[in-house]
Amino acid sequence: MKDENAAKEKSFAFAVRCVKLYMYLKEQRQVYDLARQLLRSGTSIGANIKEGLFAQSKADFMAKMSIAKKEAAETEYWLELLQEVGILNEKEAVSMLEPCRELIKILVSTCKSSKNGKSKEDDNDNGEDKD
Repeated sequence: MKDENAAKEKSFAFAVRCVKLYMYLKEQRQVYDLARQLLRSGTSIGANIKEGLFAQSKADFMAKMSIAKKEAAETEYWLELLQEVGILNEKEAVSMLEPCRELIKILVSTCKSSKNGKSKEDDNDNGEDKD
């Protein structure tokens, strides 16, 4: 559960930063469509992690963590694109890319350990008894 809790906390903080970056880009009237893509994928990471923590089964948990990992990879793409086209300078991009890449590492680790049976050991993580 250590990775899952770290992912939950870090993904929420990252989502807040994505929302603020979106608001800034929108205010500056810069690449609205790209900013919306970043907002959607960047906030989806944490939503899927949170949903996964209340999964009904190990398979459900793994599916949500896998989706979160894909959303993090997509977010990394949008951030790299925003840097490449000059919307974000290197300092701004790095400040967003580092936590994004950290989330990807955590999610890769979570997915691997979950596949090996080291996570969601009771197929239920919300304190309820299994039937």
